[in-house]
Amino acid sequence: MRRRVISFVVTVVVALLAGPVLAEAPSGSTAGFSAAGLGKIDSYFDNEVSSGKIPGAIVLIQRHGKPVYLKSFGVRDVTTRLPMSPDTIFRIFSMSKPITAVTAVMLIDQGKMKLDDPLSKYIPSFADVKVGVETRQPDGTAKLDLVPPDRPVTIEDLLRQSSGITYGFYGDTLVRKAYREANLFRPELTNATFADRIAKLPLEVQPGTIWDYGHSMDVMGRVIEVISGKSLYETEKAMLLDPLGMTDTAYYVADPARFPLIAEPLPNDKTFVAALERDVRQPTTWEAGGSGMVSTVTDYARFAQMLANGGELDGRRYMSEAAFRNMTTNHIAPATQVRKGPFYFPGDGFGYGLGFGVRIDRGDRDPPGSIGEFKWDGAGGTYFFVDPKNDMFVVFMVQSPSQRGRIHQELKKMIYEALEP
Repeated sequence: MRRRVISFVVTVVVALLAGPVLAEAPSGSTAGFSAAGLGKIDSYFDNEVSSGKIPGAIVLIQRHGKPVYLKSFGVRDVTTRLPMSPDTIFRIFSMSKPITAVTAVMLIDQGKMKLDDPLSKYIPSFADVKVGVETRQPDGTAKLDLVPPDRPVTIEDLLRQSSGITYGFYGDTLVRKAYREANLFRPELTNATFADRIAKLPLEVQPGTIWDYGHSMDVMGRVIEVISGKSLYETEKAMLLDPLGMTDTAYYVADPARFPLIAEPLPNDKTFVAALERDVRQPTTWEAGGSGMVSTVTDYARFAQMLANGGELDGRRYMSEAAFRNMTTNHIAPATQVRKGPFYFPGDGFGYGLGFGVRIDRGDRDPPGSIGEFKWDGAGGTYFFVDPKNDMFVVFMVQSPSQRGRIHQELKKMIYEALEP
């Protein structure tokens, strides 16, 4: 029997969504979007839900500081059949990275660390880190030699993913295999123990040479703890989350009354990395700077609007204009000598700043968007981008790891087709 589609047109009012970022748009206003174009988004997600591809989703388009489009589709959990709504809680995975990166840049802005500081200044175990160089034996088997780094890993390397610290769940190099075999996620896991475990492993490449996606932002989380003297979450709450009013963004859902709000993927779509499949209803000792948070569309809209404003919201400046520009400027090739690695996730037309993919050209495939746009997404399907040229941002929330890539592309295409010249 065809699944019943639950599609709620959300009337956005301050009382419902707790904050002026999602204040009600003027009646009849589409802020330069065609109503017919926005209607195609309705049809697309109604079909995604009714055809059983996703359980549900939320789309927010905000322009000139006001919501243009905010709709919830389907259910947050096919088991409970509870409807998707703006207070639904999502595992945001790598959309945690921009939050960690902004906190780090705020500390840099305050003079508490510098981009060129060596990582070992804050985590001494990295003073002895080695680089893995793969060679072939006469019989054709691979051998891993360990050599000293040409220079130390720096704070900038962590923020721009050029540290050589990698992930073990993709690729088949000997270093990546070493990550997989190191049992990094074993018990007694904290940012301190995790960073020290990483420091015992070889770097995939020489620091500052190649963009390679990995645990750099997790290690950055430990640096933040060392500087602040508090846990990563306590620091983020004090500096960023509480001032922004992001009350539902955390490392687990503490209130059992809110457990029914947690979005779940379809039963056959749980293709997350096994080590990260934790129950967000339970407290965790590991506050992963690169992947660990939960959030809502309402909360993340506060964060995105602050970024769309250049680092300011509601009269409070979170970072200087210079720090914001540096963060959202490309920090890899062609701007620097850091080359794109074989697994380059920012995508066509994008460079990488300090925690975001940054649009630098039209790209060979000319994906929709504007030069200067910055973005990131998460393994569970969540996605956001900020387009300064059009004074616009988009937050997309879903829990569907297998469908996220194609949906992100289609959603962005529909948004820009709906945006009138």
